Amino acid sequence: MTELIRVFVVEDHDVVRRGIHATIQEASDMVVVGQADEEAAAIELIRERRPGVVLLDLNLRYGHGRRVVEQVLQTHPDTRFLALTVSTSPEDVVGVIRAGARGYLTKDVQATDLLDTIRAVHDGAAIVTPTLAAFALEAFGSDAPEATDDEVDALTPREREVTTLIAKGYTNRLIGADLDISHKTVEKHVGHILEKLALTNRTQVTRWVLEHPTLEPTDHGTGRNRR
Repeated sequence: MTELIRVFVVEDHDVVRRGIHATIQEASDMVVVGQADEEAAAIELIRERRPGVVLLDLNLRYGHGRRVVEQVLQTHPDTRFLALTVSTSPEDVVGVIRAGARGYLTKDVQATDLLDTIRAVHDGAAIVTPTLAAFALEAFGSDAPEATDDEVDALTPREREVTTLIAKGYTNRLIGADLDISHKTVEKHVGHILEKLALTNRTQVTRWVLEHPTLEPTDHGTGRNRR
C-alpha cells in the first residue's frame, strides 16, 4: 500500500481551513496530520508532526507564514512548504520562496489543481504559477540594479532574456517569436541556461528567477537578434 502524503494546514480563517481540510481528505493518497492558526503553534506542531507538505497562509492573525518557514527549516530542513494565500504581493512571493517554500498558489486555485500541486511539491518539484512569476518580475524589474552574483554573471545578456521569459511562462515558440530568433536557437539557449545554473527543468528556472529579483530585466521584442 502506498504511503499517504501527510499534510499540515496553517490557516487562520476557520471556514477556509475547514474547506482545505475537506478537500485534502477527499484525496485517497493524502491525510491531514495537523492544523494551526498562528505562527508559534504552527512552528511547534509542524516540528512535532513532521508532515510531508505544509500548506501555508502568509498573513496570519498572529504572525507571518514566512517566519514559520524560516524557523522550521532551521531544525527540519526536509520539510516542504506550499504557500496558499490571497496575497499577490511580489514581496510575499519572493520573500517566502527565498525563505525556502517550494511553491506559491493563490486561494482561487481549483481543488484538483491544489491536490496535484501538493503531490508535485511532495515529490520534490518547485511550483510557482507563471502569472505570479510575471507579476513579481514586472514589479521588481523596472528599478532593479544589475545583479552581480556569480550565477547571474555566468549568463549572457540573451540568456538572461530567455531566463526571464521562461519564468513568465513563455513556451520556446513564444520566446522565439518575442526575441525574433529560431526555435532551435531558443532550445540551445535553454540548454545552456539549465547547464550553467545546474537546474533540470523550467519550473526550477522560475524559482531561480524569483530568488534573483535583481536579474537584469529583459529588453525584448526589439528584434536585436543577439544569438
